[in-house]
Amino acid sequence: MSTGTTTEAGQVAEAAIPELVIISGMSGAGRSTAAKCLEDLGWFVVDNLPPALIPTMVELGARSQGNVARIAVVVDVRGRRFFDNLRESLADLDSKEVTRRIVFLESSDDALVRRFESVRRPHPLQGDGRIVDGIAAERDLLRELRGDADLVIDTSSLNVHELRAKMDAQFAGDEEPELRATVMSFGYKYGLPVDADLVVDCRFLPNPHWVPELRPFTGLNEEVSGYVFDQPGAKEFLNQYTELLQLIAAGYRREGKRYVTIAVGCTGGKHRSVAMSEKLAARLGSEGIETVIVHRDMGRE
Repeated sequence: MSTGTTTEAGQVAEAAIPELVIISGMSGAGRSTAAKCLEDLGWFVVDNLPPALIPTMVELGARSQGNVARIAVVVDVRGRRFFDNLRESLADLDSKEVTRRIVFLESSDDALVRRFESVRRPHPLQGDGRIVDGIAAERDLLRELRGDADLVIDTSSLNVHELRAKMDAQFAGDEEPELRATVMSFGYKYGLPVDADLVVDCRFLPNPHWVPELRPFTGLNEEVSGYVFDQPGAKEFLNQYTELLQLIAAGYRREGKRYVTIAVGCTGGKHRSVAMSEKLAARLGSEGIETVIVHRDMGRE
């Protein structure tokens, strides 16, 4: 594996080989949840990558000039040849001194049967047999990989939040989990945002639309924003809702939730919701929450 890049002076600079985590384990044991947790921690996650391509992925990461420093790969071992390819890839990575760890998600037969029955899906290896037949076949295929795993997590009695907490404990270090917020203004006449976690309504404030000199502008305009926040209850609402969000944010962090979308609505999504969203996003940013502002309906009228 080439790990050097050529600089303008013609010198070869040593490129950092990404850290690698391979996530595998029993179907239904939580591989997707573990992968999503690492993705939220900033890892570059690839799902169901053929094992033979793992060294190539690591090499591409090494060429990214530090943009891809940590890679997580989810592998789904469903056949003997597939497992042989994984073993060859691991040997290749070891020969190139790649730092890699294997996380194996385990669960009891009873728990796996309940999970497959609850979603009414067959086990990927059961064929014409029963769910327990597929589980037994998968255990047999994965026995050697489980023995090589650096971290085995038994999810038999874990819920999603508890599994995320275990992954955080292993990979987040001492850092408090980050919370990223999207503050989205919208107009009720265009419909509620389907991806909103929280929705607040600014229609209790007088509408600048009915002020002729303000109507052409948006909530990004200083005069419009000033008009909105001069109204009774506007500043109090901003202050108290910010305090409420601080309480919610602390709970989200404890539960491992890292993304939240806050939708702020008014009639047309042009004046009040835009002005309130801008102020709310600024408050959240001052509290250390990484915040993105989206004005969904501004300009639609």
